[in-house]
Amino acid sequence: MDNRSKIFLGVAAALAGGLAVYAVYFDYKRRNDVEFRKKLKKEKKRVAKEVEQTKKHELAEATSGITQANLREVLQQVKAEPEPRTPEEKEQYFMTQVSIGEQLAAQGPNFYLPAATAFFRALRVYPAPVELIVIYEKTIIEPVFKLVMELTQLDVSTPDSQHDNATGVDEDTSPTRGPPSEGTSSHTSQEWDRVTDPGRRFLLLTRGSRRVRDVKYRIEAYYDHFPPKSTNVSVEIREVSPGQKRPLLVVNKDFAAGEVIYKEFPVVATLDSDLLEKGTYCAHCLRAIQPGMSLETPKDSDSLIHPTYCSKACMVAAQKQYHSLLFTLESPLPAEIPSAPAAPEANEARRRAQAKFAEYVKKEQRLAPMLVAKFIARQIAVETQKLVEASSIGKGGATPENDYTDSDAKLEKYVLADHLERLRYLEIVPNKDETTILADVLSSALPGLEEFITEQKYSTFIGKIAYNAFGVCYGGGRDDRPAPSARPEDVEKTRTPYGTQRQIGSALYTVSSYLTHSCQPSARPSFSSGTSEISIIANKDLKKGDVLTVAFVDVTQHPGESVVECRRRRRFELARGWRFACTCERCAEEAKSLSAEEKGSASEVFKDESRVEDSVKNYITGAAAATSAAPNMDVE
Repeated sequence: MDNRSKIFLGVAAALAGGLAVYAVYFDYKRRNDVEFRKKLKKEKKRVAKEVEQTKKHELAEATSGITQANLREVLQQVKAEPEPRTPEEKEQYFMTQVSIGEQLAAQGPNFYLPAATAFFRALRVYPAPVELIVIYEKTIIEPVFKLVMELTQLDVSTPDSQHDNATGVDEDTSPTRGPPSEGTSSHTSQEWDRVTDPGRRFLLLTRGSRRVRDVKYRIEAYYDHFPPKSTNVSVEIREVSPGQKRPLLVVNKDFAAGEVIYKEFPVVATLDSDLLEKGTYCAHCLRAIQPGMSLETPKDSDSLIHPTYCSKACMVAAQKQYHSLLFTLESPLPAEIPSAPAAPEANEARRRAQAKFAEYVKKEQRLAPMLVAKFIARQIAVETQKLVEASSIGKGGATPENDYTDSDAKLEKYVLADHLERLRYLEIVPNKDETTILADVLSSALPGLEEFITEQKYSTFIGKIAYNAFGVCYGGGRDDRPAPSARPEDVEKTRTPYGTQRQIGSALYTVSSYLTHSCQPSARPSFSSGTSEISIIANKDLKKGDVLTVAFVDVTQHPGESVVECRRRRRFELARGWRFACTCERCAEEAKSLSAEEKGSASEVFKDESRVEDSVKNYITGAAAATSAAPNMDVE
């Protein structure tokens, strides 16, 4: 080896060693130096701001040559084109236009308008346009999505009497303009009745983008319709600390201590794995089952596992919502939608994927993967049921079960994805094998379903389950739950004032996910029905507008436990499970009499690390700007 090579190798080795030392030093500083972490976070925000400004500049340049006249010309061209009529033609047309849009968008700025036109054509024939727009927003590059939205707004605001007459819909009787007044003609009143009829409403929906009356309104109006008025609560954007706002659950009327404020069923729930094997609780509603009263999936069925149920109703609901897709070889499509039987090798692959998933969940002793799987399966069940409803218009099509608390919107129904999108979450990096295993279960059931479970989507799913799931406990909870084998900081936690170790299972709720923690809570969760139905009960007298809080952890001072020890225990549990330092009145009052050493460093180390999605962050920022003199609120 010549001297030059030796020098080169020496320098390379020195650099590698230096980098390794720096990496160790960097990691040490990141973990132990509060000021260093603050500087990192500040630098991260600065870089993110620069990236955002660069994106905005690129977006402006990419669309600067496209005028409103260009968009109107494109809109007239698309309107003049013949539309597909049959469901088969519409499906083929939709797939073709989306494919064209994707290919054109990848070819650069000169093709952005043609790409947007293709995506817009697909939008016009899609049965649920608002849902498709949500998908577009997350999958299409921003300049093209912006053009699609501009075309949509032009289409909504531009009269099209020819097309409306062809479909029997008069623009003057559109539901967006409200019902006719008393002085209007009987013909107009009849038209209004015809348009607002459920069957006519479906025909309006099938008109694609013309039914997107105002997407911005739909996003901002969510909290006008959710939670529904029957729950006696609403979500309000309030300041929780100086410069920080977030959605909080407040009561809409006065309540006396001990009164039930509202009840709700979960979107999904799952039993602890040890109880699932014993068969002593219903696998669907989590009700305790008396000996000899259980109902089990038939052993001769093609089900991989055979859960126990308390009733036929629970068994049918479970099979329909998630069990058939996750643990049987049945088609994930409803029986009303014909599908070819799967080949034997396809069934074998599906069974292997399901067995691997069941084994993984059992080994991990965590409920979050199962809750995510059930949630996705339920999403798929709801969406496929819509296809049945669409083909059953005028034939008495069945409505899918909707036992979880939904919005009370009449004309625009929100879907499960809308509810999930608005929940807070923790940034969690899941095991890659976990994502792949569940994706295999979905893809083996029906190719394409794996799109529900990309690594990024799964990470968000897990993060939302980790932050929002409640522990289901009866009568103070059980004392025979197997001790966790994971490190304390990795142990799965759920919201329960009895402690996760006393639960029988976990559940996710749409309304109760907005409850925030307090060590001196204004309300408490109860499962007095003996099922996963949750009741929120007032701990004290409440006035209209008061914020509802519950205890995420056991906040009682145990016998022999000092105030300092109790405070430290619950704050560490909160930090480990939800990554925030409690600032409630009890913690603040107790802190006044504690020394710096007794307070500990938890409040410094565990700053609130929960997050919200960008769409929610933008909404909260807008709400702060509209109601505050200081609109630059931190919504994290």
